[in-house]
Amino acid sequence: MITIKNKKEIELMREACKVVALVYEELEKVIKPGMSTLELDQIAEKKMRSLGATPAQKGYSVGIKGVPPYPASICVSVNDEVIHGIPSKNKIIQEGDVVSVDTVAYKNGYNGDAARTFIVGKVSKEAKRLVEVTKQAFYEGLKYAKVGNRIGDISHAIGEYVASQGYSVVREFQGHGIGKDMHEDPGIPNYGKAGRGVRIEAGMTLAIEPMVIQGKPDILELDDGWTIITEDGSLAAHYENTVLITEKGPEILTILKK
Repeated sequence: MITIKNKKEIELMREACKVVALVYEELEKVIKPGMSTLELDQIAEKKMRSLGATPAQKGYSVGIKGVPPYPASICVSVNDEVIHGIPSKNKIIQEGDVVSVDTVAYKNGYNGDAARTFIVGKVSKEAKRLVEVTKQAFYEGLKYAKVGNRIGDISHAIGEYVASQGYSVVREFQGHGIGKDMHEDPGIPNYGKAGRGVRIEAGMTLAIEPMVIQGKPDILELDDGWTIITEDGSLAAHYENTVLITEKGPEILTILKK
């Protein structure tokens, strides 16, 4: 069910989303070669809790037999890992790594969701371009996140832009509505036909999240039941924000206002 937020609910969403933005501000300061992905997770959780929020992903279950609840506060996906990488003390971030982080903060009954891809130290021009294109893909979709348009307009804009840059979007996973629940309707694929799907209304809060692969779009799931990797071993990147739809246009809630 799609939820339209009222003024009070929007203010609560802002608080949760601000926590997420502050977590990423902290991670950007500390991420470096030599630290484990578990250290990154611990820093994020400490920051989140200090701001009165809890990590919504920790203990999250997909309800599939044999797949344990997600054990961490953030997803940390390195290089060919697309999404849902599980932090580990044994996974050490290296110079030149492409590190995607996805996290959801829960505060006062509402969720804020965003993802960022960090480039650690000196990386190849190709890796840097992938990260830049992934971020721009979000903004290409955002142009169509307006009252009266349809969800398919966002999806189409993202998919067409990514393809024009020679990359692939992940088709098995998508963006989504967000509010009291981490995942709400509508689903927001990163490809599709314009003019299709749900009509966009003021008061919607949407998590728009391009997941982009340098090579072919095919993916694999690891035995942990969570980590998704590229089948051909190529790099992947992820960029996401929670967006509020207003009569005046879209407002990004998970970026700190200067």
